[in-house]
Amino acid sequence: MTKPSTTDQALQAIDDLFAGAGLEHGTRSSAFRAGTSGTNTKRATRIQVRTESTLPPLDVLRISAWQKLGWLQHGFSTRSGGRSTIYRSGLEDKRGDLNLGFNSSDTERNVIANRRLFLAAVGRGKPSSVPKLVTLHQIHSTLTRRVGREYAAERAVTSGDGLMTDEPGLFLGIQTADCIPVLLADRKLGAVAAFHAGWRGTLGRIVENGVGRMRLEFGSQPEDLIAAIGPGIGQCCYSVGEEMLHQFRSQFVYADDLFRDVYDSDPVRNKYPMLFLTARAPGHSDIGPGVHLDLKEANRRQLLAAGLRSSAISVVADCTSCLPERFFSHRGEHGFTGRMLSVIGVRAPESRAGTKKC
Repeated sequence: MTKPSTTDQALQAIDDLFAGAGLEHGTRSSAFRAGTSGTNTKRATRIQVRTESTLPPLDVLRISAWQKLGWLQHGFSTRSGGRSTIYRSGLEDKRGDLNLGFNSSDTERNVIANRRLFLAAVGRGKPSSVPKLVTLHQIHSTLTRRVGREYAAERAVTSGDGLMTDEPGLFLGIQTADCIPVLLADRKLGAVAAFHAGWRGTLGRIVENGVGRMRLEFGSQPEDLIAAIGPGIGQCCYSVGEEMLHQFRSQFVYADDLFRDVYDSDPVRNKYPMLFLTARAPGHSDIGPGVHLDLKEANRRQLLAAGLRSSAISVVADCTSCLPERFFSHRGEHGFTGRMLSVIGVRAPESRAGTKKC
């Protein structure tokens, strides 16, 4: 069982004190839920795929417009529908998690089984017949690799944070638990790419440079590319230091558009505001402000700078930290959490007869 946090212990102590005096408390909520400032935030489709009879359905996110492209396969995982249970100790829902990342907390057997379930759901086939998966030892870099079938393995065989291929029958996979996954596809040439964009990769322009790499490797033209920015931590929950604002200002003329001041709330103050009355109107106040970064908008702006049309960029607005029952969140779960996968691939020719590339 997870040890209660300091905040939980403080709240419980006050609850017990009030209960002993025969009093009840009231609550108020003013949680900040800022959406991304991107223009296309309504293009994700939630698809439930039934797995084994003993497991709940997989909740797979897909970009609606992309499903019309018969040659293209893609999907963003969530946390429901898997075999892992270690990360659910703090949640009321005791269903299994779809942890797709190898780590010391979960078993290798669980992760391999979860990956096969997810890839079969994305590929809409049996686990034994789905495309091979290529992943990376992600190192928060700007290193992007062109890969082929020789890179496919249960565990990553090389390091980096970007993948690209035009080889059919492969899934490119990016692991996240707050960082931003970005998927790219060339509608004319049938090439695809996937990027892991945390703040370091975003600051280093991994996505913007990745578009350049696609032009170099495949001859891709930006106007032919479509992009999807997947679920990740939102500006509402991503508090950063002032030094990060200065670093982004040194690299991007639009840096100030990516940051905003947010007043964070103390849960004890929210629950018992009368305990914190002061002489200052209105008697109690929030804590802050803190600087919050919009990583999704930062990567959307890089795609625009690289030449993509705004209408070709889709954004999944969900914040992973706000929705712990649906997503893994490293920050929201204080580091003890699983990993999600965002995958993209070119469908093998024999399984896309009669479809068009664009």
